[in-house]
Amino acid sequence: MKTSMGVGFLSLAAMLGAGAAQAADNKVTLQLKWVPQAQFAGYYVAKDKGFYKDEGLDVTVKPGGPDVAPEQVIAGGGADVIVDWMPAALAAREKGAALVNIAQPFKHSGLELTCRADTGIKTPADLKGRTLGVWFYGNEYPFLNWMGKLKFPTDGSKDGVKVVKQGFNVDPLLQKQADCISTMTYNEYWQVIDAGYKPEQLVVFKYEDNGVSTLEDGLYAMEDKLKDPAFVDKMAKFVKASMKGWEYARAHPDEAVKIVLDNDTSGAQTEHHQTQMMAEINKLTAGSDGRLDKADYDRTVKTLLTGGSDPVISKEPVGAYTTAVTDKALAK
Repeated sequence: MKTSMGVGFLSLAAMLGAGAAQAADNKVTLQLKWVPQAQFAGYYVAKDKGFYKDEGLDVTVKPGGPDVAPEQVIAGGGADVIVDWMPAALAAREKGAALVNIAQPFKHSGLELTCRADTGIKTPADLKGRTLGVWFYGNEYPFLNWMGKLKFPTDGSKDGVKVVKQGFNVDPLLQKQADCISTMTYNEYWQVIDAGYKPEQLVVFKYEDNGVSTLEDGLYAMEDKLKDPAFVDKMAKFVKASMKGWEYARAHPDEAVKIVLDNDTSGAQTEHHQTQMMAEINKLTAGSDGRLDKADYDRTVKTLLTGGSDPVISKEPVGAYTTAVTDKALAK
């Protein structure tokens, strides 16, 4: 009797242990690049509509913020996958954090430099000698690369530009502390408009139009974890569900906005601004099925390697992306 009970307890313990292991295997932690907003609608939609659950996944979406560097979070084991810009990811990889692009939901770049028209700036050549607001925390790389191509030092010299470390707001432009500031097509540009500026009072230089755009908002995982076939399979399910979320967001933007607002625990976001953002974000994800376009990757790498005397990366990356995840995700 004691033996059979012992065996029974052992069997139950084994079953519970297997169940716990399976539950752990289904957990995915996603670290976002910024706070909850329409920029990440696809992931919030996928969770809200049960797309992750349909793939057997239990996904936790961690918001970012001004003091959160996704590269550091994932390198420290705080996430399985992150949303990041390729310049920051490749720079981190060269410094030892072996990040790998596993999918690219964003096809186009939303980065731009927005200037006051009353400064007289009309072309990129007119930026010489000006004061420019720039984001840091990994967002500065595309800007530094562009200035390198223009041969404009960023040390404040008369033949270069003066860089103001811009907070994640548009205050330097509104308060005339800078001639131009960094904006995104889907966010800060509209903050300037909502503050009272009219489009004709602004001069906007889109990085994409000036041949210096780089890939934004890709999905990245650590190289060592991708050696595990089970992890690759889990990421494939995650990417498949995420892309379904992005597709749904494009087809139902108003509903997607409501889902984003439901996930904004701070209450800082407004429906008006998120509706503007969702419309612009949908333009950036249009045309992507999640696969990384090799031509886009090559363009990004070339741009980062040719940024003047101080390029973002010093050599051609090796192993910085994989198609294994999207190949599996899109084959199902």
